[in-house]
Amino acid sequence: MNIVNYRLIQLRKAASLTQEQLGKKINVSQSMIAHCEAGTKDPGKANKIKLANYFNVTVEYLFYELYYDEQS
Repeated sequence: MNIVNYRLIQLRKAASLTQEQLGKKINVSQSMIAHCEAGTKDPGKANKIKLANYFNVTVEYLFYELYYDEQS
């Protein structure tokens, strides 16, 4: 699992949400959330923004490994 998948899973779990509950909150399917967490499907720009806004983080933080991640 890479850092991007880990972040989404951790944020969802910290909010005490199932994949289905999160999907309903941002109007996407549970399978889309599952694919995002597994890293098997790119959610697309609009869904990346929805997820980042829901968790009050940047799209970059949620979906892209940053240089400082490699330094940790």
